[in-house]
Amino acid sequence: MKLQKLLSYTRKAIDDFQMIQPNDVIAVGISGGKDSLTLLYALANLRNFYPNPFTLKAITVDLGMPDMDFTKVKELCEQLDVEYTIVDTEIFDIVFEHRKETNPCSLCAKMRKGALNQKIKELGCNKIAYAHHKDDLVETMLMSMLFEGRWHTFSPVTHLDRMDLTLIRPLLYVNESDIIGFRNKMNLPVVKSSCPMDGHSKREYAKNLVKQLNKDHKGARDRMFHAILNGEMEGWPIRYLS
Repeated sequence: MKLQKLLSYTRKAIDDFQMIQPNDVIAVGISGGKDSLTLLYALANLRNFYPNPFTLKAITVDLGMPDMDFTKVKELCEQLDVEYTIVDTEIFDIVFEHRKETNPCSLCAKMRKGALNQKIKELGCNKIAYAHHKDDLVETMLMSMLFEGRWHTFSPVTHLDRMDLTLIRPLLYVNESDIIGFRNKMNLPVVKSSCPMDGHSKREYAKNLVKQLNKDHKGARDRMFHAILNGEMEGWPIRYLS
């Protein structure tokens, strides 16, 4: 995927759901994966011409996993002229070594989110951009139906009342396959996760299920995506078609 196409999809999502207002200070959570690096690249370039001026800051919560080096990510942020902050934590040791959690993903995510939100407020940001894409939206919907028995997925825009922080998801219209293509084309400095749970979660199960459904019934994933957009899901903002 070319940068122009990425920017087109990103801007459409931002415009459709009014994600960015003038003078927003937006944090991007950088895990080191392809999704967050693609989001960083998109917003850094969109910042140059978007009619609503905004400031961008990148934040990585370092979980303390072995063999994860964010030096190349720092270099990319410097190239894109984006302030970069690394929050050092001992979350990995707490979850896997001390508590030895049998279901570590939930606690890890909660602690990571807490550390991220605290740093966001310290840096004076009023919004946080997550790198969830079209496939994530559909997979989350399936997980909610299969494991919770409800019609639900994450919203493009969510206001976190306790933090007085707005969460936005500008990659909502972008396919994961396009993100993979963009990563390869731009040679993004992906930091491979050393988490022992990587690839063994309910999320991975849902991802494989969507792939199989789309293989058996061509276009099934896109139809599920549009069903979500048109389904008047509770808590979703108004969509202003651009």
